[in-house]
Amino acid sequence: LMLKPGFLARKFVEGKRLLYLHPAQMYLFIAIVFFFLFSFNANEQAREIDKGLSEVFEGNTNKKDLTDEEIQTKITRDSLDREKARATLQKMSIYSGMTEQQIDSLVNGEDFSNQKNNISLGSAETDSLIKINAPDKEILKSMGMQETDSAFKKRLYAQWLKFLKSKQGGSILQTFYDTVPIAMFFVLPLFALLLKLFYRKSGRYAHQLVFSFYFFAFIFTVFSILVGINLIKDIPDWIDTILVFSIFIYFIMALKRFYQQSWIKSFFKGSMITMMFFPILFLVAIAVVFFAFMFY
Repeated sequence: LMLKPGFLARKFVEGKRLLYLHPAQMYLFIAIVFFFLFSFNANEQAREIDKGLSEVFEGNTNKKDLTDEEIQTKITRDSLDREKARATLQKMSIYSGMTEQQIDSLVNGEDFSNQKNNISLGSAETDSLIKINAPDKEILKSMGMQETDSAFKKRLYAQWLKFLKSKQGGSILQTFYDTVPIAMFFVLPLFALLLKLFYRKSGRYAHQLVFSFYFFAFIFTVFSILVGINLIKDIPDWIDTILVFSIFIYFIMALKRFYQQSWIKSFFKGSMITMMFFPILFLVAIAVVFFAFMFY
């Protein structure tokens, strides 16, 4: 697999299947090893994201010198925000149990102005409702959700509220990583389709799948080695870059051996397949991110 690009795939389609491990089995085994090793990094990344978001949401932004006009605008805007927050809190007092004195203390306190310097992804009204633990139904209404909205749109609002409450993205990242193995079972057949597009006269689609299984098994092997080494000792980025670039070289060599065409044709077709595959990979990544947000 590592030293003879395309050799295993070639032998498999030639009928020598009892001598070598089935491509799907090899791919599955190596993929499991990779995601097991990567899970250690994924957990650490999730914790770092949660810590970073916590610092962003809780930390104040740097204050800068303001002109007289900017100061006056800030005072006016601050006054309007206080009145809007007061009206919201009074409206929700039936749920929160807050008295007028408590509302005045919250709205007129210095902490209110400090909160405005904090980074927030929700409106002032939404933040106020979250702070007093108002029912989700009322918070979602303040965010713009309507009863007539579709189930999909309501789900979006609910997930956004979930994020605003937790102010953590680690669970989203974890769901993203958990979804990647499933997404690969869609990506791999698409890659095989690209191979079939450029090698229409080179066997059935099943042959392209065989090549794809072995090639992706190689990719996961390289990444497993990278992750494994980095777990022990962080290696320089330039080494990572060289190893990743070597995947393209391996791909060209595998095409040359498997399809038995010239180096020029193999390089040209390999380059075209790579350029066409990356946009597909990008779209799949966006879909996985969206799925992770919707179901984390």
